[in-house]
Amino acid sequence: MRPLAAHADWSIAAAKRWMSVATPAACGWTVSAEPVGDLDTLLPRLRARASGAPVALGVDAPIGLPASYPHSTPDFPSFLAGLAATDPLFSVAEAASDISLARPFYPRRAHSGARRRDLLDALGLADGEQLLRQCERRSGAQPAASPLFWTLGANQVGKGAICLWRDLLLPALQAPTPPRLWPFAGSLESLLVPGGTVIAECYPADAARRMGLGLKGSKRRQSDRMAVAPTLRALLESYEAWPDAAMLASIDAGFGYRTDGEDPFDSLIGLIRMLQIIREPALDELPEPPVRQWEGWILGRPLSSC
Repeated sequence: MRPLAAHADWSIAAAKRWMSVATPAACGWTVSAEPVGDLDTLLPRLRARASGAPVALGVDAPIGLPASYPHSTPDFPSFLAGLAATDPLFSVAEAASDISLARPFYPRRAHSGARRRDLLDALGLADGEQLLRQCERRSGAQPAASPLFWTLGANQVGKGAICLWRDLLLPALQAPTPPRLWPFAGSLESLLVPGGTVIAECYPADAARRMGLGLKGSKRRQSDRMAVAPTLRALLESYEAWPDAAMLASIDAGFGYRTDGEDPFDSLIGLIRMLQIIREPALDELPEPPVRQWEGWILGRPLSSC
């Protein structure tokens, strides 16, 4: 059974959360785009649209914790499901003196004394590598990601992770029919069962490199997004994914003149990568335990890249 696939471009700002959706059709998928909308109803809405088919949701935010973070649960989903929405983990530390294993995200706002070194000292870590999951470390020409617990700068992912974990994953995992989290629960192919839902971490920038998108310039610039429109259309066609009229117009128009056109643009790139992996399961490489159980991975990123 062909799954419904969706990729959400994640943000702490609801207005910037956008998703592209591939709905099963008679011949392949119909591809559309829409705001993510209310997080409480997101998964039910996708399941209703799938009409019993599996649902695969990709998000570009971390799902997992660095191996250096102490834990007693068997895996990250169990750890997360055992938290409350008011847990200190979700409260970003104001000052270096507030950082602890119970409250590892820092700083809540920019201030002159904030240093990444504060995180290392407070968490008892020797170097910055220990703040990174294996899939986030530098590899070849690919730079290291911003550490999960650091919440300053344009590339920070910590606050987005808090929003994802607290507002979507936590209530979903505590529901009567929880989703399965990739790769903790197994391969994407094994998790795509009728009526089931799987959520995976998937990064558009990584996906674009893997698919040879060839984006030059800036994804925040309309002309640069328009330049790859033929490639996007060709990729979609190769996976039997057919954009609806509105999506086709958006692709050809470079997703509009505004800089936030990068949000629906990123959501489509992530979706195409998901469709590629659904069609080519060999691209779904699972790390070995304990990385798979605790740190997680980026969907479609080869193990050899780290």
